[in-house]
Amino acid sequence: MTMAQVYSIGKPGQKWGESEKAKWRKAQVIKRSYQTEVVAKIDALREQFDVIEYGALHYEEGHYSLYALKSRNWNRSLPTVLVTGGVHGYETSGVQGALRFLDTAASVYKDKVNLVVAPCVSPWGYETINRWNPMAIDPNRSFYPDSPAQESAALMALVAGLGVKLMAHIDLHETTDTDNSEFRPALAARDAVEHTNWNIPDGFYLVGDSENPCDEMQKAIIDAVAKVTHIAPADEQGQLIGAPVTQFGVINYPTKSLGLCTGFSDATFNTTTEVYPDSPLSDEENCILAQVEAVTSALDYILASTKTGR
Repeated sequence: MTMAQVYSIGKPGQKWGESEKAKWRKAQVIKRSYQTEVVAKIDALREQFDVIEYGALHYEEGHYSLYALKSRNWNRSLPTVLVTGGVHGYETSGVQGALRFLDTAASVYKDKVNLVVAPCVSPWGYETINRWNPMAIDPNRSFYPDSPAQESAALMALVAGLGVKLMAHIDLHETTDTDNSEFRPALAARDAVEHTNWNIPDGFYLVGDSENPCDEMQKAIIDAVAKVTHIAPADEQGQLIGAPVTQFGVINYPTKSLGLCTGFSDATFNTTTEVYPDSPLSDEENCILAQVEAVTSALDYILASTKTGR
């Protein structure tokens, strides 16, 4: 039986039209506060960083300002690093990990890199704990010109406006049990395609770019994060979420052709993190710490490698 046949909205074998998308949208409810859990923490960082409102989302459900934090003493001679979280709003540690990095670790790098951090790219998704935006569009498949996702378009405009070549882009994500129980079934129903359950990896892993794999950096991140949380082992087929493992804890995707967040930025170094908050071996705090370690270890590797000319 396909996931499209068991989902509560739509008819098997038929793509969703506007009525099905409207029904799905009406079923979504606010479950937590972007203002309290994200914006208030951004406001608390205003003495340390320049806070930019780089866009706004105007949905029937409400108005959401989009914020990025930049290094206060911007120096065009330094490399620029982009950190993004909450592209999928339901992936909590991506958002909170980006904020925790800013609050606890970013100061170490203030004279070494220019930081640009967008902690919550999809605030409606954060509040409703959703992968999609209200239009039933996945922002993390929408990073391309004339994007149909406001969230993706706003972030791309922010980066274009910097006018610099990015040294690195680190995008913070999670893989959760709800990927199989809700989000992939919804995708199968929306697009009228058959999806089988994929194995949810138990632990942290990375998604590199098949066109820019950055293998040594990925290994440095995995080695560092392994001291904080467990790394996901490959399944019986030597895969993670259906993709071949290229090294322990790492798979590669064609990020640009898939419209993924790390594909649009053309950074010299790029990676996507994935933590597993539903693991019995982990908890919310551990996931946040893993995200912070991923960012700091990536920065440490990049600074060391560029200094030595590797």
